Amino acid sequence: MKSSPRQEALEESSKEVGKASKWRSLAIIVALFFLSLIVMGAVLSSFPEIDDDQRLFIKLPRNMEDAKNLGRLLSKYRESHYSAVMAAVFFTYIFLQAFAIPGSIFLSIMSGFLFSFPLALFLVCLCSSIGASLCFGLSSLVGVGLVQKHFPRRVSSWRKQIENHKDDLWSYMIFLRITPFLPNWFINVASPVLGIPLNIFFFGTFIGVAPPSVLFVHAGTTFYQLTTTGDIASTRSIIFLSISALVSIVPVLFKKVFPSLRGGVQLTPVTHLSFPMHVYSTNIQSSFIALVGVSRLTW
Repeated sequence: MKSSPRQEALEESSKEVGKASKWRSLAIIVALFFLSLIVMGAVLSSFPEIDDDQRLFIKLPRNMEDAKNLGRLLSKYRESHYSAVMAAVFFTYIFLQAFAIPGSIFLSIMSGFLFSFPLALFLVCLCSSIGASLCFGLSSLVGVGLVQKHFPRRVSSWRKQIENHKDDLWSYMIFLRITPFLPNWFINVASPVLGIPLNIFFFGTFIGVAPPSVLFVHAGTTFYQLTTTGDIASTRSIIFLSISALVSIVPVLFKKVFPSLRGGVQLTPVTHLSFPMHVYSTNIQSSFIALVGVSRLTW
């Protein structure tokens, strides 16, 4: 059946509105990016005059050598300009996380070198949560509409999985943050597409990044002895992360073992318990992984 001129006009108008909305969202992201650069420049301007040969070290760390050079420079001004040094680490970390730029792992290690362990750990977790939430918001501006437009049925299916397991989202988010199954930047970008609530995303990130951050911050105490981030890996660190991941899924396992639990009154254990990792790989995690393929097709 041929569309009427009015229907065609409405469809064309809808397409134009969609294009305008997309470009407006991209313009907002670009504006926020440059605004972030201005803020970082303002923070650096609070530093005292830096020698020309040391200015070369003021850059986003791409490897351990860059991180060491930047750490030496910041440690030089830590006592006299403590607030400025902390602000520089704080805003730079958030900037990297918000725009999914690699390098935050080096700032985590450097934080352990510059600050006390409790303060450095809290700073890293807070910056990770804020930066990831900003990335969440940026993805909401562009990514959600784009994926929804090209894959409406898949998005609907994924969101139904999220809704069916909404009581366990805290555990899922913490688990994914602790384990290396999916990169953090992809979790940040994919979460709004899947309909993850922002409060669960923020606090789940804050808690979930803590165990890996413990290792990175602690590595800062031996900052100058490190040559690569791989030096941090050890049998002890792997065991620590594995235990942390298992602890994060205890609530899910408890509900699976005692499905009849009601207010702590009656416990009726089931006779069969499937391997817990299977729960994750077939539910929430499968939705995230499926989005990898979607991102390749849409970008």
